[in-house]
Amino acid sequence: MMPSELAELLARRRAGWTLPQAFFNDPAIYRRDLERVWRTGWLFAGHACEIRQPGDFFLVEIDADSVIVVRGDDGAVHALHNVCRHRGSIICTEPAGHVNKLVCPYHQWAYDLDGRLVAWRGMQPELRKEDFSLHRVHVREVAGLIFINLARSPLPFAAAEECLAPLFRPQGLERAKIAKTVDYLVKANWKIVWENNRECFHCNVNHPQYTKANFDHYNADDTAPRIRDEMAAAAAHVETKWAAAGIPTHKQTGMTKFPDAERGIWFSANRTPLVAGWVSESMDGRQVAPLMGDYRDPDVGTLRARALPNFWNHSSCDHSVSTRLLPAGPQLTAIRVWWLVDEHAVEGRDYDLSRLLPFWQLTSEQDWLICERQQRGINSSAYESGPYSTFKEYNVEGFVRWYLDMLARES
Repeated sequence: MMPSELAELLARRRAGWTLPQAFFNDPAIYRRDLERVWRTGWLFAGHACEIRQPGDFFLVEIDADSVIVVRGDDGAVHALHNVCRHRGSIICTEPAGHVNKLVCPYHQWAYDLDGRLVAWRGMQPELRKEDFSLHRVHVREVAGLIFINLARSPLPFAAAEECLAPLFRPQGLERAKIAKTVDYLVKANWKIVWENNRECFHCNVNHPQYTKANFDHYNADDTAPRIRDEMAAAAAHVETKWAAAGIPTHKQTGMTKFPDAERGIWFSANRTPLVAGWVSESMDGRQVAPLMGDYRDPDVGTLRARALPNFWNHSSCDHSVSTRLLPAGPQLTAIRVWWLVDEHAVEGRDYDLSRLLPFWQLTSEQDWLICERQQRGINSSAYESGPYSTFKEYNVEGFVRWYLDMLARES
């Protein structure tokens, strides 16, 4: 797609209306998404507790870019392009594991865990090993969350750390363990998945489990006085517990406003009250695992966080659920969902997967079905842009503005 064609598409886009069809299925726009969004933004990679010991690693696949995230001998987290500096072979071929060194399976070039080349049999003596280290990827660890950035000069991260660190610290994710992961390959463009995440217009009909526990499917146009009173009471109850810590509590109708392209806000986090009587996002609202982190009281609502372009998290008193998106094609999104519990919790004694998983597994899979249906409809010759609800889809419009701002940036 030529720049002039993209400019024409952008000119046709009406504020407050859905994007033209090509933004969801055109390979050229997908490639531009990779360049302007995925190779410039900070990406959630995984959890620090997945790589506790030096040599523990996992891979992150961002379309053609494979990144090794590994715990180094120095205890730090390193992120390295999974491309040998000899002839370009992939080095790590398993999605996760443990290694003492990173050894290319092709010609056995060997690298330390921080990416430095240490062995290269058969090479000319005049060459210098220090010139052939693995290409590094920017990495930051925040309260047990690992983010990476593929750009040479990444966007600032300090403000995101200042926002996320104090809210996640009580959750104790760095001291957690993975209870379960589930991988999905959703047949929809990644923007469709995000648009679905940014509104609860669809929740009343499509998420019967979620709406029993939460208030954010109510909006200014459909909230009865009784519901407003219930929300105000629940918010005041939770806010009192967290005011001393300076933790923001969401207490308006609808979802927290996010993102904000004008202010460059691509991350946010807040506490949200649950319906009275619920202490966990579980099927019946009861605890399904021991309290996590620093919690001594289960009545803490839920910690919610989101970071564009690929992460959201819901954390209850007893477990956390993280979702990561990765682009896999113009109409494919690779999604992983993690369930985390306290590191000392024992499956079968302290928690049972049959109680831990269903709330968010059902909610997630309901969303993936919605997204795939939308992709099929958008692909139709009958598709035309439609208007967003200002009451219920304000965050979808906010996401689109953020996305178009990223798309217009110079690389």
